[in-house]
Amino acid sequence: MRSLFRLLRILQVLLRWRLDELLGERRPRRLLGLMRFVLAKPTPEVASAARGMRLRRALEELGPIFVKFGQILSTRRDLLPPDVAAELALLQDRVAPFPGEQARALVEAELGAPVATLFEAFDTQPLASASVAQVHAARLPGGREVVLKVLRPGVGQRVATDLGLLHTLARIAQKRLPDAERFQPLELFAEIERTLRDELDLQREGANASLIRRNFERQPQDLLIPEVFWNLSRGDVLTMERVRGIPSDDVAALDAAGIDKSKLAAKGVRVFYTQVFRDNFFHADAHAGNIWVDAERRDEPRFIALDFGIMGSLSPSDQYFLAENFSAMFTRDYRRIAELHVEAGWIPASVRLDDLEAAVRSVCEPYFTRPLSEISLGEVLVKLFKVAHRFELTIQPQLLLLQKTLLNIEGVGRLLDPKLDIWAVAKPVLDEILRERYSFAALVGDFRKRVPELVARAPEFPRLLHAYFAQATRGEQTLNMRSKELAQLVRVSRRAQHGMVLAILGAGALVSASVLWALDAPGIRIAGIPLATWVALGA
Repeated sequence: MRSLFRLLRILQVLLRWRLDELLGERRPRRLLGLMRFVLAKPTPEVASAARGMRLRRALEELGPIFVKFGQILSTRRDLLPPDVAAELALLQDRVAPFPGEQARALVEAELGAPVATLFEAFDTQPLASASVAQVHAARLPGGREVVLKVLRPGVGQRVATDLGLLHTLARIAQKRLPDAERFQPLELFAEIERTLRDELDLQREGANASLIRRNFERQPQDLLIPEVFWNLSRGDVLTMERVRGIPSDDVAALDAAGIDKSKLAAKGVRVFYTQVFRDNFFHADAHAGNIWVDAERRDEPRFIALDFGIMGSLSPSDQYFLAENFSAMFTRDYRRIAELHVEAGWIPASVRLDDLEAAVRSVCEPYFTRPLSEISLGEVLVKLFKVAHRFELTIQPQLLLLQKTLLNIEGVGRLLDPKLDIWAVAKPVLDEILRERYSFAALVGDFRKRVPELVARAPEFPRLLHAYFAQATRGEQTLNMRSKELAQLVRVSRRAQHGMVLAILGAGALVSASVLWALDAPGIRIAGIPLATWVALGA
């Protein structure tokens, strides 16, 4: 019953903000008109508002889970119109806090001891409050300051309920939305569901923070990651070192603190490329609220990262193809970019390379005629992905996370230093990492790691070779096809073969009947035609 009322509430808000118009001509006009009359009537303010603003306001009205949905949706700039993506990027995940005493009770229930025993002090007034969790300050025995991230009571059930309704809406959109094949609402829903469920797992977030902290142990001058206190983290509670800093977009505060913004901007680009190509583990929610600046380090500034719920990583092949794409972009080798998209499997091999090359050139050429300091790699990637959709682009969510993060990093970098030449900063880092990654020493190291596996499987090799050659000799080898396109081709081919066989048989029967009739075959006749002729036609 609650789900029904919630669904009616969602429909009421969507109709009041006239979001049914996004369905275009496929919307059931009479039904929606009746529902709008019963549930909600748009105001004059709504009638004159742009579609992006209407969508943002509707999501804000529907509550924190839908706000989070909109924030995740805003990362899909390859699918959304620019005006809608820009509006969704303005969504703020701010929610009234739940009572501090309730948070204290949750902490005691999760950690299995009174707060007074575990902490020297615990502030019931939250430092921050969002849709999934809120943060409280505390002090350990001995005086070390920490923060506790506590999940909201019942948030898991509310997320599950709203996800169920979102799935229903996604199925409707899959049937009704214009260009649904391009937007893939069900796949988009699966991506949003995965992201939300990851954010509910505070132990996963703690593990993410620990890994990225370990990756930068030798570079404390570049990036500070708060320490996780695992003995005080369990279930719905995560305890971390308390850090202080200045939001990376607060230019006035950075100037007042005497921070060298040019050094800081260049360092941000180097840290990002190091995370992506050296560590293959990058912070994928790098907006100014999660990326601070250490105010204590003026001449050698460093960043502070917070909130590790959304992280990204790429497969080795995607890392390689992405790096090669960047290199090809800045040498204006558009043919190579087209080839890389096909080699990576992002675009079907059946696509004409010259057509794809021309499309890539139309996107890149207007950018790369500018000075390098004015080029945004993030924007180029967004436009490349949009153009590539015409060529049946299939791209992994992790690459889209990286695209969004790259836009955030470039935005912060250019805010700190408008003349920042991102490629001049990133290229040496990228070259060094790739040189080390694909060096002879690295290949030998990888081989050494695989030696135990090879030794363990070595006894199986003679049997497998014998089986292979035996099958080849008997002609029993089979080709296992996994591609959906190939499987569909096989089905079409089989149907065509069946049709051809039937056509040949039918033609043969028709010819036989004609010959028998022409020869005036003896025997029983029906309607003046020999029975043998009727039998041939029936065949």
